[in-house]
Amino acid sequence: MKVKVIYNSKIPAMLSIFINIGAITLYPYIIYRKKEEEIPEDTKRHEMIHIIQQKELWVIGFYILYVFYWLKNLLRGQSSDIAYYNIPFEIEAYKNQNDLEYLKSRPKNAWKQYIKDTLIS
Repeated sequence: MKVKVIYNSKIPAMLSIFINIGAITLYPYIIYRKKEEEIPEDTKRHEMIHIIQQKELWVIGFYILYVFYWLKNLLRGQSSDIAYYNIPFEIEAYKNQNDLEYLKSRPKNAWKQYIKDTLIS
């Protein structure tokens, strides 16, 4: 399925309940708050990493694990922001969003190697 991109949407702002969201990936859509020309390339790569993660986990598995890790981090006393940054999917995306070759060379299920990093408070 082809990725569909939506720019200049109010959806990220409406979903900014716990953290400020500039973009959200809801397979097969990437929805940005800003206009296309305002989106940095690293943000585009970050969201494409999420597309790949979601495909690997048949979409629903991604969402279940995403919420699980976020809630687990909150229960460990982390703030919403820190809990978000300590989700393995986000750790992978942030650590690799500046690598121009990452989307081509990324190993399957690479997010799993970041599970151990969720122990950081």
